[in-house]
Amino acid sequence: MQDMKIQYQAPGLAAPKLTDNPAVESKSAGFGKALQQSLDRVNRLQLDADQAISDLATGSQTDIHQTMIAVEKASVSFELLMQIRNKVIAAYDKLMRTQV
Repeated sequence: MQDMKIQYQAPGLAAPKLTDNPAVESKSAGFGKALQQSLDRVNRLQLDADQAISDLATGSQTDIHQTMIAVEKASVSFELLMQIRNKVIAAYDKLMRTQV
């Protein structure tokens, strides 16, 4: 007997194509772009704080207030980034626990 491959696809069970809808693509690209911009800004604030500390240590800057402001900006932005990360992970975990 010949090997016959039976292909059956139940109606309504086809895998959805997420890329057919340009609105979905632009929203996901927008979220990714916003997230990348936020990461870049936090990184820039961290680098600015490091530079301010180096300048204070070498004596090229004598204003400790500006250094502390730069360090606190970097610290607060990093804490906010970590909270956003925690919320995204919690949402992902909740989504994965959803019964289908």
